Formats: sequence, structure tokens, C-alpha cells
Amino acid sequence: MAERKPIESWLTDMDGVLMHEGIPVPGAEAFIKRLKESGRPFLVLTNNSIYTPRDLHARLARIGLEVPIENIWTSALATAQFLDDQRPGGTSYVIGEAGLTTALHDIGYVLTDHAPDYVVLGETRTYSFEALTKAIRLINDGARFIATNPDQTGPSAEGALPATGSVAALITKATGREPYFVGKPNPLMMRAGLNAIGAHSETSAMIGDRMDTDVLAGLEAGMETFLVLTGLTKPDEIDRYPFRPSTVVDSIADLVDRI
Repeated sequence: MAERKPIESWLTDMDGVLMHEGIPVPGAEAFIKRLKESGRPFLVLTNNSIYTPRDLHARLARIGLEVPIENIWTSALATAQFLDDQRPGGTSYVIGEAGLTTALHDIGYVLTDHAPDYVVLGETRTYSFEALTKAIRLINDGARFIATNPDQTGPSAEGALPATGSVAALITKATGREPYFVGKPNPLMMRAGLNAIGAHSETSAMIGDRMDTDVLAGLEAGMETFLVLTGLTKPDEIDRYPFRPSTVVDSIADLVDRI
């Protein structure tokens, strides 16, 4: 195997890596601080499309993690960029929160339920039967189906919550149409993020807590991958996958000295 080039840029997932249920993971503050001091390009990524980068900046700052707005990359931003590339100035019917609607407004999209170009499904805590019915009928009438990410569940203090992937499956069952998922593990989200910070995959690393999204996305984008064990994937689950991370570490604290 060819030896990889030194890591010049870092991408890291947010939930399960830097924070867990609203509490910073030990070492996360030191990791972000070291990244900022090094001057190396970096991004904090999330498949969650609920919040804008400004919202996430404020949420992270409240727990002591000072991440600049321009260093936050979400599936909502990646989805908006994808749609802007595919059909500039288009229209969409959106099920989602401010993170997604703001990203689409920013690229000049019109949000409408009248013959939209796309139905765009994102994360929300208030999925309504009326909105889902509208989405199903619009897709049946010819709208293209896009979803921000394929995550089937999300974390909460009370347990798992149904996420975008689960709701997309409901719409698919009703329409026979599969969505195009923009977020992880689609390497499109990673490559768009790398382009945003002027980085190259051969000198970049991805840190995540999930084999099925973070590690797979990094691998398919050609990056070095680090799996931390502070989130969803447990040590005994790693070998169940037909691919492996470059390195497995206990937590983000173990990577501070790698910067």
C-alpha cells in the first residue's frame, strides 16, 4: 500500500466526536484550539440539516467550542450547493427547518408547493401528515426527490429519534421513488467541503464516530479516516463492515498531537 501524504487538512463530524448529547467530549476544546492555532484548513461537519452554521456556531460556543461560522459545513449547505449546480434558480417544496430553508433561499431558490422542480426532505422535529402527503403527491406529479441525508435515527437524551432516512423511506414506499441523498456517506458532501476550504483529499483526514456514514464517506472521498469510539459505532461492530478506518482511537483527545 502506498504511503499517504502528511495530513494538511482536517474534517470532523460533530455529534459523537466533539460533543455528546450537548456535552463536549474531553479533548474537543483542545483539538479545535490546536487546529485554529495551526492555521490548517478544517471543517466541522454534520448531517443534521436543522440548524444554520450561525446557529451551530452559537450552540458550540455555549459549551466552550469556538468554531468559526465559515468552518461549519452541513448537509443543508451541501444540498443547496448541489441543487444550485444542477438547476440554478429552481423551485422546491421543502420539509425541514431553518438550516435547510435558509440555505436554499441563499442560492436564490423559490420555495413553493406549486409544481416545484424538487421535493427536498430534511431534518425536523415536527413532521406533519399534511406535509408528507403534499410531498408524496408532488413527487407523483413529477417533482424530483432529494433528501439531505440518509441517517435513519438521531440521538436524544430519551433515546433514538426517527431521522431523515426513515421519513424518506415512508415517502419512497408511497411513491416508488428513491431520493438522491446528498449528505454522508455520499462523497459529494466531502468533496464539496474540501473545495470550500481549498483542500485536497490526498492530504486530508476525516474523523467520525460512525462507520456507515463518516468513515465510509471519508474512504470514498479518498481521505485518511479516523474512527473515534465516543459515539455510535462500538469496538465489536467495526469488523462487521467490509471496509475499515485507517486508524481507530478512543476519542478526539488522542488526535490533538497529530495536528
